[in-house]
Amino acid sequence: MQNRVGILILTGVIALLCIYYLSFTFVSNSIKNDATTYATNAKGDVDITKKQHYIDSLWKEPVYLGNTLEEVTTRELGLGLDLQGGMHVVLEVSPSEILRGLAGGTRDPKFEQALKKATEAQKSGQSKFVDNFISAYKEVAPNTKLATIFANSTNRGKINFQSSDAEVRKLINDEVDGSISRAFQIIQARVDKFGVANPNIQRLPGSGRILIELPGVDNPERVRRLLSGAAKLEFAEVYTLNDVAGGLDQLGAYLVQMEAERKIAATQKPAPTTATTDTTKKDNSLAAQLAQKNQAAKGDSAKSDTSATAAQNAALTSLFVPMSQNQLGVYLKDTARANDILGRANVKALFPADAVLMWDRKAIVTNDNKEILPLYFIRKPAGRAPLEGDVIVDATNDYDDRGRPEVTMRMNAEGARKWRALTAANINRPVAIILDNLVYTAPTVQNEIPNGSSSISGNFTVDETKDMSNILKAGKLPAPTNIVEEAVVGATLGSEAVSAGVLSSVVGLIIVLIFVVAYYGSAGFIADLALFVNLFFLLGIMASLGAVLTMPGIAGIVLTIGMAVDANVLIFERIKEELALGKPFKQALSDGFTNAYSSIIDSNVTTLLTGVILFIFGTGLILGFATTLVIGILTSLFAAIFITRIILEQYVKNGKTLAFGTNWSKNLFKDSAFDFVSRRKLYYTISSVIIGLGIISVIFKGFGLGVDFKGGRSYVVRFENNVSTDDVRNALENELPGSLEVKTYGGTGVGGANQVRVTTSYLADATTPEADKQTESKLLAGLTKIQGNKGSIESSQKVGPAIANDLIYSALWSILMAVAVVFCYILIRFKKLAFGYGAVVALFHDVLIILAIFSIGNGWLPFSLDVDQAFIGALLTIMGYSMNDTVVVFDRVREYLNDTKGRKESIPVIINNALNSTLSRTAVTGLSTMLVLIVLFFFGGETIRGFSFAMLIGVIVGTYSSLFVATPIVVDALSRDQLNEVAATPEPPATGKAARAKA
Repeated sequence: MQNRVGILILTGVIALLCIYYLSFTFVSNSIKNDATTYATNAKGDVDITKKQHYIDSLWKEPVYLGNTLEEVTTRELGLGLDLQGGMHVVLEVSPSEILRGLAGGTRDPKFEQALKKATEAQKSGQSKFVDNFISAYKEVAPNTKLATIFANSTNRGKINFQSSDAEVRKLINDEVDGSISRAFQIIQARVDKFGVANPNIQRLPGSGRILIELPGVDNPERVRRLLSGAAKLEFAEVYTLNDVAGGLDQLGAYLVQMEAERKIAATQKPAPTTATTDTTKKDNSLAAQLAQKNQAAKGDSAKSDTSATAAQNAALTSLFVPMSQNQLGVYLKDTARANDILGRANVKALFPADAVLMWDRKAIVTNDNKEILPLYFIRKPAGRAPLEGDVIVDATNDYDDRGRPEVTMRMNAEGARKWRALTAANINRPVAIILDNLVYTAPTVQNEIPNGSSSISGNFTVDETKDMSNILKAGKLPAPTNIVEEAVVGATLGSEAVSAGVLSSVVGLIIVLIFVVAYYGSAGFIADLALFVNLFFLLGIMASLGAVLTMPGIAGIVLTIGMAVDANVLIFERIKEELALGKPFKQALSDGFTNAYSSIIDSNVTTLLTGVILFIFGTGLILGFATTLVIGILTSLFAAIFITRIILEQYVKNGKTLAFGTNWSKNLFKDSAFDFVSRRKLYYTISSVIIGLGIISVIFKGFGLGVDFKGGRSYVVRFENNVSTDDVRNALENELPGSLEVKTYGGTGVGGANQVRVTTSYLADATTPEADKQTESKLLAGLTKIQGNKGSIESSQKVGPAIANDLIYSALWSILMAVAVVFCYILIRFKKLAFGYGAVVALFHDVLIILAIFSIGNGWLPFSLDVDQAFIGALLTIMGYSMNDTVVVFDRVREYLNDTKGRKESIPVIINNALNSTLSRTAVTGLSTMLVLIVLFFFGGETIRGFSFAMLIGVIVGTYSSLFVATPIVVDALSRDQLNEVAATPEPPATGKAARAKA
C-alpha cells in the first residue's frame, strides 16, 4: 500500500487527539465519583446538597491541564436527556402578538378575525404565519390595504398610508424575523446563567421556534418560568382596601342578588323562548339593581338594614378571604370563579377606572393546608404603569439584612428620577413590583428612594432570586413565547437507560466479535481489532465535536459496529475469491482490496447520504442517532480500508499467510447455484399481498401514532406494583376527557408491567404552563383512584398541534429526499436507468412493508409500535441499509455485465451468477447486523424497543428486497432494453441468392 508511513502517522495523530478529548470525560467522571463518595454516609445514603457543595468548591478551580472543572465538564462527552434525565423544550415566539404590536393595538375586528384564521391555518399547514395572516386579511377585508392597519406611530418612517401591500409584507416579515432573533439572544442569555452543563440552544430553520435542551434539570416548572416569562417588569401604585371599600360594598350587594336570582331560577320553570330572563338585557347596571333593592326596602326596619349588610358581608367572604387589614385573597380553588365575576364589565364599573386586578405570584398556605392567592387592585392610569423595566441597568441576587434571598436592582438616570417621584408620593402606602402580570411583592414605602437602587424581597427561594435577576438582566422578550413541544425525562429513567445502553452495547459487541472470529478464523481477529479502532475513533471524534451521546446514539454505535463488519466482509470475500483462483497470498491480498473498493465506497456512500438527510431534518434523539451514524460510517471506512490492510500487509512482510475461514464456514456458500430470478413473479406476489393487507389495515385500523405526530401529552407512569392498563384507563377516563391511550411501557416488575405510557388529547391545543400543570394535576388525581398501588410520573412529553403537523411534513420530505438522493447517486454510478428503477422500487417496497407490519401488528404485540420520530429515523436508516445491500449486489451485476464472457449469457443467468457470488457477504453482514439488533431489542431498554424492532424487521426486509425485488426488477428492465435494442437494429442488406429470392 502506498503512503503506508503517512497512514500510520495520521492514525497516530487521530489516536492522540481522541485520547486527549476523551480524557476530559474520564476526569469529569472521576471528580463526580469523588463527590459522591464524599457525600455518602455510613448507611450508603448520598447527601445531594453535600455532593453539590463539593462540585461547587472546584467549579472555578483548575483541575486538569489548567482547565477548571466548569471547562472540563463542558468538554466531556456529554450524555443526552434520555441518559441522565433533563428537559427538552421547543419555544415558539408568538407571531400574533408581534403583529398586534406592529398594528399599534388596533381594535379593528377584521384584524382580529384574520389573526384567528391565521392561527388555525398554522396548525394544519406549512405556510409562514405572516403569509397566512395576509391571505386571511384579504379574505375578510378584500378591498382594504394592509397600510390602513400598520401605518401608525409604531412604524413611522418605515411605511405610510401610501405604502403597497408588498412593502408592508416586507416590514412585517423583517420585524417578525428580528423579534425571533432578539428572543433567541435573550433566551440564550437566560439559559447561560441558569447553571446547566452542556445546554443546547438553537434556532430551528424555517420557523419561529427555538430548541432548548437542558440535561440534568430536575425542576421543569422552574425552567418553564425561565423560558416563557416575557420579563415585563412594572412598578405601580396599589389601591388599598379603604380606597375601594365602596366598590366592595356594592360588589357584596351584587353577589347577594346573583345568589337570589340563582335560587329563583332553580325553583321556576324555564321561561318561553321568546322571553328573556337575562338581567343584562334589561338593565345590568349595579346602580339600577341597587335602586330597585332600595325601593323595595323602604319602610323596612333598621333590623332589615342590618340583615342586608350581614348578607353582603357573607357574600363577600364567600368569595374573598381577609388576609390582613389591607389585603384580600381568594382560595386557590376559587380563582376561576373570581376571575369570571371580577372580569364582568358591570363589576369593573364599581371600582376606579384605572384599577387593574392582579394576582400574587405565589399562594400562601394556611395552617389547615389551604392555599390562598393574594389579590391586588393596581393603579394604572391609561392602562400603563408609571415605571417599567426598561430602566433597569443591572440586577443581582443577594440577601437582605435578615438573611432572606432578594433581588437588588439599579436603574438608569430616568428610572431613578421616576422611582424617586413614585416613592415620594406613596409614603406609608404600598407600591407593587410586577413581573409578567404577577405581583412579586407590594411593600409599604417607608421613605423616598432617591438613588434608583432598590430591592425585591419577599417569600423567595435562592433559585427564584437567581432566575429573577437573570431574567431582568437578559431583558424583556419582544413577544410572548409558548412551549409547543416539551419532553421531561426523570433521572431514574435516565440511569436505567444508561445501564440498558451499556449492557446492550457490550453484549452486542461481544456477539459480533465472536461471530466474526467463528466465521473467518484468524483473519477474524484482525477484523475485530479494526472494530475496536473504529469504536475508539468514533467516541473520540464525538467528544472533540462536543456531540452528545443519546440512547439512539448508543443504538447508532452498536449498529455501526454491525455494519462495519460489512466492509471487512467485502474485503475478505474478495481475497478468498482471488486465493481460489490460485494467486499467491500477496497478489490475492492486493487484488482483493482493489476489487472490493468499488462495492465498499458505493454501499457506504448510500448509507452516508441517508445519515446526512437524517442529520439535516432530524432534531433531538434522531439528530443524536444521525450524528453517531455519520461519524461511525466514516471511522469504519477508515478502519477497514487502512487499518485492516496495514495489518494484513505486515503478515505478508513477515512471510505469513492467513486462513479466511474455518472448517465449518469455508465451504458454506461455495458453488452456490440458487435460482433467484426465475420465480420473481412469485416474490412480487408475496410482497404485493403483504402491502395490500397493510393498506387494508391502514384504512380500517390506521397507525398507532406517537404523540409527536398527533399532538397532545404523553406521560410515563411507574407504579410500585404491576398494574393493568385497563385499570389505569378506567381511573383516568373521567379525569382526562377526549382521546386517551394507556400502553405498557417496559418496567421493572414481573412481566414488565409496572410502567405504562399514558397519552391524552386533553387540552392539546393549550400550550401554556397553566395547561401543563392542570393536565398533570388531573393525571395525578386519577392515579390516586388506583388503591394500594402508588403511581409517579417518570417522564413527560408535550407536542402542540402545529409542531405535530410540521413533524409529519418533515418526515415525508425526509423519506422523499432520501429516495431522490439515492436514485441520483445510483444513476450516476451505474449509468443505467434499470438500476435506478430497481433501487427506488426496493426502497418504496421496504417502506410499505414496514408500515404494513406496524399497522397490522399495532395492539397485538406486548410493546409499543407507535409511528413517531424515532420510527422515521429507523425507517430512513433501513433505507440506507437496504441500499447498502442492494448496491453491493448491483456492483457485482455491473462487473459481470462488463465481462466479455458474461455478454454471451442471458441477462437472467448473468444476474443469477452475480447474486450467488455475493451470497456469502449478504448472509454474513445480514446475520451480524441482525444479531446486534436482537440484542438491542431485548436489552436496549424501552426507549428504543420500537426503534430496534423496526430496524430488525427492516434488515430482514431489506435483505429480502435486494435479492428478490430490486435485482429481479433490473432483470426485467435490462431484458426489455435488450429486446428494444434488437428490434431497433436494422437488418443488414441482402446479397446474392438471398436478394434474388427476396425479390
